[in-house]
Amino acid sequence: MKPRHKKLLLIVSGVAVLTVASLLILNAFRNNLVFYFTPTQVFTGKAPIHTVFRVGGLVEKGSIKKSDGGLTVNFVITDLKKSIPVYYHGILPDLFRAGQGVVCQGRLNAQGQFIADQVLAKHSATYMPPSVAQELKHNAATAQVDSTPHSYKP
Repeated sequence: MKPRHKKLLLIVSGVAVLTVASLLILNAFRNNLVFYFTPTQVFTGKAPIHTVFRVGGLVEKGSIKKSDGGLTVNFVITDLKKSIPVYYHGILPDLFRAGQGVVCQGRLNAQGQFIADQVLAKHSATYMPPSVAQELKHNAATAQVDSTPHSYKP
């Protein structure tokens, strides 16, 4: 084989390896993306149905029900416009309580209940993304709280 052909083969194989590596990295990033939605966005159909996403808002007062030695918890998250029931099995963060902001990661089941794999409690509204704080403030100012938990039917 001529040196010119060896060089060309090396360049082509290098480009192929870089292309495959780039595609694998992009696929890993795409699989690890988790989007955030409010309960209102879930009800309007903006949230994915069969994939993992995050839903956040405030824990409704009086909605926390613990069972199974405190490891299984049912509660309701609201954005002061719509509410969504959440089921979680595990240890809750210390800051978790009624009226406190939370972000739950998981997916919707067939009954419209959000099955959380992870629950994150927020210390205060200071740590909230500006868009979320603005949405909560807007919902509190314009709408009455719908205190009945809704079930989202996909």
